[in-house]
Amino acid sequence: MAHPDDEFHPPTSDDPYWTETCWFTFTVPERLLSGQLYPFFRPNQGVTAGGAYFWNDRGSQPWNGLYGKNFWHLPLPDEPLSDITLPNGIRYRCVEPLTTYEIGYTDPDDGDEIDVSLTFTAVAEPNYLGESHLDQPGRYQGTIRLLDEEFSVDSFGFRDRSWGIRPQFGQGLAGSPAMCGGYSYATASADDGFHAITMDFGEGCIGIHGYLVRDGEWSKLASAQREVLERDADTGAPLRVVIDLTDEAGRDIRAEGRCRNRIGLHLNPNLFTWNCLTEWTFDGVEAWGEDHDNWSAPAARRFFRAHLAGS
Repeated sequence: MAHPDDEFHPPTSDDPYWTETCWFTFTVPERLLSGQLYPFFRPNQGVTAGGAYFWNDRGSQPWNGLYGKNFWHLPLPDEPLSDITLPNGIRYRCVEPLTTYEIGYTDPDDGDEIDVSLTFTAVAEPNYLGESHLDQPGRYQGTIRLLDEEFSVDSFGFRDRSWGIRPQFGQGLAGSPAMCGGYSYATASADDGFHAITMDFGEGCIGIHGYLVRDGEWSKLASAQREVLERDADTGAPLRVVIDLTDEAGRDIRAEGRCRNRIGLHLNPNLFTWNCLTEWTFDGVEAWGEDHDNWSAPAARRFFRAHLAGS
């Protein structure tokens, strides 16, 4: 039997913007290759969306990256989330509850262009934010074929899940007062890594959720602060970031990140993000992960217009 958090959650209201997500992100660091699958379910509307994005250091937009496609208003399949195939070609199967997942993707319009077959195995328990969101690091193994090239995958990545009301309107992110924020993680091994969700309510990007694991000791974050030290002059995408973290065990680290690739896209109508494969250093540990530079749509327009005008 699958765990309830591996299945669709019954909507708690009839709000049309009640939403469920199931996101997997993975990399091939030695090739500076990143990929992610991001379904966006709206059960009260009976529809789903499905995004599939693959990019490296040679393209920063969906149209000039290695691959980018987002299907909207697909019919919601009458299948459990623990064993589901979406009309856009995303496939998920839960092998072991909250631990192991088989994920796949094949383009329904051109099966020769891309094929993904990966297994995600968790290296830590899910970390819950309230009762409607979880984050989890894991190891991906398998293959990604893009056109005529096949990539072997054996590296750490991440997944998250959310369920609840997620409006598409407003000045802030996800109906909050925050105009921007970050989603950052690194995993060197099962014994060393971190994750931080940060949001800017007007006085800098501060931590609202995450964890730190050092020498095998895992602890929730007590606080965090993320700062973008350098942005690309042509696009505004982050180039260097730093995060100061303190966990509930009283441990402090400073994580310095160098963004090695990037893609800018709207994951939903009111979330613009730069997703970057990031090379992190913290406490003498070197690790790969990601940094996401997140903005509400109106805040992104204002910030990046000003950045480009001043560059």
